[in-house]
Amino acid sequence: MQANSLVLGACIAEFETMRYTPSGLPALNLRLEHESQVSEAGSVRTVKLVMKAVAFGTLAERLAKQAVGSVWQFSGFMANARQGKSVVFHIQEFLQN
Repeated sequence: MQANSLVLGACIAEFETMRYTPSGLPALNLRLEHESQVSEAGSVRTVKLVMKAVAFGTLAERLAKQAVGSVWQFSGFMANARQGKSVVFHIQEFLQN
């Protein structure tokens, strides 16, 4: 089986309102923004991305208390969105960047 893990330094660009799963688990949808420079094929490239993300449980409650624009190191995994037409970063932890 292949590993599915992602570590990303990004800022919180936007939160949606906290929601709750049918079992009552807090869930927070958010949008992350990242910008950096990387070396690729011998050249330096500027990378910018916007990513949909989600957090559940106490992690969602902790994230909801953070400021929009704050920068963190997020870790987690990627999965298809419920509709299956895009991917979502499932955050499992975040640390001050």
